[in-house]
Amino acid sequence: MIVSKMNIRGQLKIVLRDANGNIKESKTVENLVVNSGLAYAISRMTGTAKNVMSHMGVGSDSTAPSASDTDLGTTLGSREALDSTTITGSNNESVQYVSSFEAGDGTGAIAEAGLFNASSGGDMLCRTTFSVINKGASDTLSLTWTITLSAS
Repeated sequence: MIVSKMNIRGQLKIVLRDANGNIKESKTVENLVVNSGLAYAISRMTGTAKNVMSHMGVGSDSTAPSASDTDLGTTLGSREALDSTTITGSNNESVQYVSSFEAGDGTGAIAEAGLFNASSGGDMLCRTTFSVINKGASDTLSLTWTITLSAS
C-alpha cells in the first residue's frame, strides 16, 4: 500500500535596520500554517476564485499561534503589500514572499506576523510569534517568508 503525505512548512526571516541601514536585529522563526491557510491552498488547487498571497502584517500580540487563527491578535499599522514573490528550491518546492515595512510603518513592539491574500480581511495563510522586536519610527523591517511543500 502506498501512503503519501504532503507537508507544508513556513519560515520567516526578520531583519530590523536603523535609519542608516545598520542591522539592529535579525532572526529566523518557524510558523504555523493555520486552518484557513490550508483551506486557501486547497481552493487554489481547484480554481482561482481566491486571490494570491499579497500582503504581510505585523502585530504586538504574543499569544501562541493556533490552527483556528484567522488574523493577527493586535495589528500594528496596516498590512504591507509584498515586494516580491518567487518560486525557489531545487525542485520548485518553495515560494518566497518578501515585504518591507518602511520608516513609520508597523512601528512598535512587534511580536507576531502573518501572511495574507488581501490588504484587509481575506485569508491568512500562516502566523508566527517571536520575542519582541522594537521597531522605532525611523527603522525599517524586512520580512522574508518561505513556504515549502514536501512529500513524506
